[in-house]
Amino acid sequence: RSTGVLNFTRQTSWRNRRLLILGYHGVSTADEHLWDPELYIPPELLRARFSLLRDGGYTVLPLGEAIARLYDGSLPPQAVALTFDDGSVDFHSVALPLLQEFGFPATVYLTSYYCLHQRPVFTTGLRYILWKSQDRTYDTTGLTADGKPFRLATAREREQAFVSVRNQCTKRGLTGRDKDDVMLETATRLGFDYNDMLRRRLLHLMSPDEVASLPRDLVDVQLHTHRHRVPADAAAFEQEIVENRIIIANLTSARAATHFCYPSGVTHPSFPERLGRLGVNSATTCFPGLASSASKPMLLPRLIDTVATSPIEFESWLSGVSALLPRRAVRANAAS
Repeated sequence: RSTGVLNFTRQTSWRNRRLLILGYHGVSTADEHLWDPELYIPPELLRARFSLLRDGGYTVLPLGEAIARLYDGSLPPQAVALTFDDGSVDFHSVALPLLQEFGFPATVYLTSYYCLHQRPVFTTGLRYILWKSQDRTYDTTGLTADGKPFRLATAREREQAFVSVRNQCTKRGLTGRDKDDVMLETATRLGFDYNDMLRRRLLHLMSPDEVASLPRDLVDVQLHTHRHRVPADAAAFEQEIVENRIIIANLTSARAATHFCYPSGVTHPSFPERLGRLGVNSATTCFPGLASSASKPMLLPRLIDTVATSPIEFESWLSGVSALLPRRAVRANAAS
């Protein structure tokens, strides 16, 4: 910044032919960013990011318009698009008021199952309960294959406990409602107030009414699969997209969604062709970078912004400098 490199780079024709797509997941309403700082950011950090966009003169475009203009060569200077994965309830309560304050459009990639099934998302909910119970020992009798107890003092121990329970749920073919019972039983054994979690709607997705109430001139709702997964089987893959699209159309009364985000950042060489056959026009990844006209529309790079992204690193991505530097590893979305 002090040498003027950031300011110079952001004004070059090289940067102005490129689009930075920013990706977010949850915005904390309590201590979620302390539990998982790669998945949640505090609202004051999101406000600071928006202030940098506004004060730096960046042009925030709706995703669909940004992608169309990327490929027809009509991007405005310093173009940025904002995306939020999953459709968590905190988008409606925390992020949306900030978007309205700054006048920034955004795309929500909605996972529809937990929108309809208004309970905490299983993988994040169970992990959060275990994190909040770090001083306890977890009796998994009846919840895992061997029922062994787990101490929860370290991140590694908590993840081992989570994986053991999740694997048993998968083996037993449990439904979302069944897995909610597993969370309730876990909370009871660990002395965690699950009813308070439900009352505050922690780790929930937006309800159908909340999705329907989103301002259409500011927020676009797009595809993220129904159950936050991309099956290897072609028919199952198609069903995930079709079901997701139908639900989004019913909730928003908008035309068919045509933009997609890979759940958990999982990609495969067969996916772009499958998405194209389903009428999808673009797909974003979790691979950091700036998109150019040479980027494959079904494998668009995107910067997942997290608590770990320092202000100067964020500015470097906005300007385009970071796209020229060695890449750091970014964890894909794990909120399935």
